Amino acid sequence: MTITKETDVSRLYGWEHPDKMRAYRLEHKSFAKKDKVTTLQDAVSRGVKQGDYIVFGGMGSVRNPIAAVHEVIRQKIGDLTIGTKGSQHDWQLLAAAGNITKAEVSYGFADEVRGLARPARSAVESGRLKVLSETTNAGFQWRFTAAMKGLSFYPTRSSLGTDTLQYSGSKTIIDPFTNEQVELLPACYPDVAVIHVHRADRYGNCQIDGNVAEDIEIAHAAKFVLVTAEEIVHDEVIQNDPALTKIPYFVVDAVVETPYGSHPNQAPGLYSFDEDHWQVWLDASLTDENVEAYLEEYVYGSDDHYAYLEKIGGLRTLRQLEKIEKKLAPYPKVAKRRG
Repeated sequence: MTITKETDVSRLYGWEHPDKMRAYRLEHKSFAKKDKVTTLQDAVSRGVKQGDYIVFGGMGSVRNPIAAVHEVIRQKIGDLTIGTKGSQHDWQLLAAAGNITKAEVSYGFADEVRGLARPARSAVESGRLKVLSETTNAGFQWRFTAAMKGLSFYPTRSSLGTDTLQYSGSKTIIDPFTNEQVELLPACYPDVAVIHVHRADRYGNCQIDGNVAEDIEIAHAAKFVLVTAEEIVHDEVIQNDPALTKIPYFVVDAVVETPYGSHPNQAPGLYSFDEDHWQVWLDASLTDENVEAYLEEYVYGSDDHYAYLEKIGGLRTLRQLEKIEKKLAPYPKVAKRRG
């Protein structure tokens, strides 16, 4: 795998001068409470542009905004750069469909416990996808943390003494307090963050049950924040327990009610992984021809998210996934890659 080294900070992907971002937020973000509810088609069309740097919420195969990923593919928005942290189904689909041409990665070339993922690896090996930088999962989160705080870097010692350092885009300086070397991770300000949450109100206040991963950081770091929610709730639901709000309305640009929006992945407490459909994807992912057939059947061949849900089994399948999740343990046997 060839990784392009970037040594000039002005060329770092996802990096912006913090003052430029402050000016952007003053112009484009507002504390005024406005109704931001829209359709998935409209939100993706407005928020995701050719050549954007995009990141997705969730982690691994938990609470990923898969419905929005499908819509990006349907709209054929290409030449995207992706920041992928953890092994996530979202970027595997985009790599398979050819929407992404550049990637910054931490850990991303596997379908988590299901085995190595061929589509993204194949895209890199063929030259269709260029890996720009590599860092640790923690390192990527800290890049968003720096951006959230309006800083240009995050100090750490995470990659010192490793080969990862030279591919990370980081710089090193001498710590004035210890007189020892310290790594400076460049901040990451994505053009677009797409996050799937359990519930949101019409203004964009979002509640997430369970692990929030780094969704808070990317919501504050990104220029355009698209939220898909399992349910849009009345304002009073949010007001009755505001401590549950993880992402505040004033960083959100669009809200879309998208039940089962993470399928075939898990929304903790609501529905479990669809291992049967995962196996369909894993089998298809083994060849380019079968990948194309999968995309034609389930993505291009579905007019919208609801048509996709009908194709994967409709309410019978979805209710079964809810029952599995409510049992809490044991979780279903995980699909294994064939071939």
